[in-house]
Amino acid sequence: MVRITTWNVNGIRNPFSYQPWRATRSFNAMFDILEADIVIMQELKIQRKDLRDDMVLVPGWDCFFSLPKHKKGYSGVGIYTRQAACAPIRAEEGLLGVLCPPGSSTPYRDLPDDACIGGYPSVSQIADLGVDPASLDAEGRCVVIEFPAFVLFGIYSPANSNGLRDDFRYGFICALDTRIRNLAKMGKKIILTGDLNVSREEIDTAKADEHMHKEGITREDYYNAPNRRIFNQLLEHGKVLGERDEEREKPVLWDLCREFHPNREGMFTHWEQKINARPANFGSRIDYVVCSIDISSWFSESNIQEGLAGSDHCPVYASTKDMIDWHGAQTHILDIMNPKGMFENGKRLREYNPTKDLLPFSGKLLPEFDRRRSIKDMFAKKSAPVVSTSAPKASPASQDGITPSNPEGDWARAPVQTGDTVRRPVASVSPLKSPAKRRQPAPAASRSVKRSKSILGSSSSQSHPKSKGQQSLRGFFTAKSTEADPESSIEATPRVPDASTNSIEPPDTANATPSFLDLAEPFIDPEASKESWTKLFTKKPPPRCEDHSEPCISLTTKKPGVNCGRQFWICPRPIGPTGQKEKGTQWRCGTFIWASDWNAPGVEQNSLAQAHPVPPRENVPYGSQR
Repeated sequence: MVRITTWNVNGIRNPFSYQPWRATRSFNAMFDILEADIVIMQELKIQRKDLRDDMVLVPGWDCFFSLPKHKKGYSGVGIYTRQAACAPIRAEEGLLGVLCPPGSSTPYRDLPDDACIGGYPSVSQIADLGVDPASLDAEGRCVVIEFPAFVLFGIYSPANSNGLRDDFRYGFICALDTRIRNLAKMGKKIILTGDLNVSREEIDTAKADEHMHKEGITREDYYNAPNRRIFNQLLEHGKVLGERDEEREKPVLWDLCREFHPNREGMFTHWEQKINARPANFGSRIDYVVCSIDISSWFSESNIQEGLAGSDHCPVYASTKDMIDWHGAQTHILDIMNPKGMFENGKRLREYNPTKDLLPFSGKLLPEFDRRRSIKDMFAKKSAPVVSTSAPKASPASQDGITPSNPEGDWARAPVQTGDTVRRPVASVSPLKSPAKRRQPAPAASRSVKRSKSILGSSSSQSHPKSKGQQSLRGFFTAKSTEADPESSIEATPRVPDASTNSIEPPDTANATPSFLDLAEPFIDPEASKESWTKLFTKKPPPRCEDHSEPCISLTTKKPGVNCGRQFWICPRPIGPTGQKEKGTQWRCGTFIWASDWNAPGVEQNSLAQAHPVPPRENVPYGSQR
């Protein structure tokens, strides 16, 4: 049996904040809990520089990543394959084949037939998309790997969040439809997995009828939405109103989860986090494992795993049978999930060989992870280079312009002129001592200028020595020394000589000028000031909702309009199964308070002047300094 699991993780490290993943915090343990042999993750939200050893070098697993080329922390798809069960024979990034394999400048679509997966949209088909091909494949939304049994797609389709990218979203689903149909015409089997961001029918969305009524659309408009219509035309039993589109007359895929549970309601895979819709199961089904119609009999089970937390989506899986029908004969599934000769009748003939079986697109062959040095090698002492002593020692005026640089035997080679090119031979280096860098003598004029500058600099530096700054962390915590300069120090209390006694006496202070302390501003109690500042920056307590008397939660309006960016308070409880605010129930009530309208009782409002009083400035003209 081979089990395929797809999961939009909403950040590749996000699940590790939840149980059961938090207990182990390793991808190997996560995949074991999922009991999967192939794991497809979407919305990784990382860049290539964010890849870590625990993500890539997972023991017993291979991995393939498609990450956004330009946008940071955006989208991203990864596929992990368990080496004990399957080994792909080809792997690519992108839908259109316009990207290049690692270390190559030839796009996938231009590679020989035996080196690429194929099925790429033609030039005319790409032109009909209305989207720049490079941009479509540069967002990290597709990984395609091929086994002898089938071609597997890992997809993260663009969402319809604000309507600003409808053209891009439509171009992506059209490109996916074209690529799948082209592969089907080539006779290849297909398994499509991932977050497609489209629900098939009313049963796949909570309160679909009420949503259509609220949006003011008819049932016909609902099914004729461009992305939903294209997806349903791909699927067997997909609901299409009216005649099918040209070149989409025949369905080619089978929705495994729905076909195993045809009448199950509430089989949702995504819940809106902003309204905490998961506890009441107010969601939609937009994550799929679908396969070619002619291999649907290979699968024994498919379902969602709504009980596994860690994301606003849940995992969806499909499991194959051990024995399947392959070209009219009963064949073990492992025989056709690996390169020829690795398995026979479900028994391994040879072990997985990383040198032979890793594909160029594998994450383990990324330069930052390939040929990793061990800790032992990092601390091993390098052997010194062997220097030949049989060659005769060169004379001070030998060939190639070699001249002695110092009495200790270091040598520097002068440049050798060969035509229009200046070649500088490299001198041999002693294993015990590196040659010192020599500076060529400067012209006389520049030497005189530099000498005069250095003389001036030395004199000034002697009279005003420059501070070298903080030399250690200890210096940051050590008080500065108060050594007096003998030439410029002034005594704190000046003394005057007494003529009668020939001694030095303190001066008369009766008519002395007031000291700095006498003119200082009034003392401010630091504790009182601290308390004032604390009161000033103390957050207002949240209001309590009307029905449950529980502290409300604060949200921010993101809908375009006059209220965009305003904060408001609402009931903290999750939304109910109806998707509406309810009164007198356990679900979210109708409490709504604008943050600007909330005046918390008992909170002292302090001004900046109260928190940090400043003495009045009297008789000070405007613009003058005090």
